[in-house]
Amino acid sequence: MPVVVAPEGDVDRDAEFEAFMTQAEPLLGRTAYLLTGDRHRAEELVQQALVRTYVAWPRARARDPLAYARKVLANARIDTWRKHRREVLLAADDLPDGRQAGPDDAHADRDLLVRALARLPERRRRVVVLRYLVDLGEREVAEDLGITVGAVKSAASRGLAQLRGELAGSSVPAVGTEVSR
Repeated sequence: MPVVVAPEGDVDRDAEFEAFMTQAEPLLGRTAYLLTGDRHRAEELVQQALVRTYVAWPRARARDPLAYARKVLANARIDTWRKHRREVLLAADDLPDGRQAGPDDAHADRDLLVRALARLPERRRRVVVLRYLVDLGEREVAEDLGITVGAVKSAASRGLAQLRGELAGSSVPAVGTEVSR
């Protein structure tokens, strides 16, 4: 079988994308997990986003490749959500590794937060995750999701209010509030 040598530009493109992927994958993974609440779905979502970003790499790198990948990630999540329309959550005291959660278990706190996020309507969840957990500005969230800054403010406000209500009795600090150290 003959060996095909890639043109010079493709090698640079691959190396450039590989460097981007190494840096962006943990950030995208965290965002995907917060959007889905499931580690395996999050990994699949990140892979889909990276493949789509690679295909569009010349266009993605022309502006902000991470923003492009986040937008692809959010859109892929919507596509997945529309296909399945149902999410399976663990019992409140079960952790993903099969252990029972203890009262001061960080995994339990994270699980409570992910469950509360999963109960938010899809748009609010995307806004809250991108705005407060990925730490993007309102304008960046609006651009990533293709909505107005006013819609971001409204969704963030309502989403935070809902999260605060659901997390009121737990040890998890509400998203968007300062934690004293």
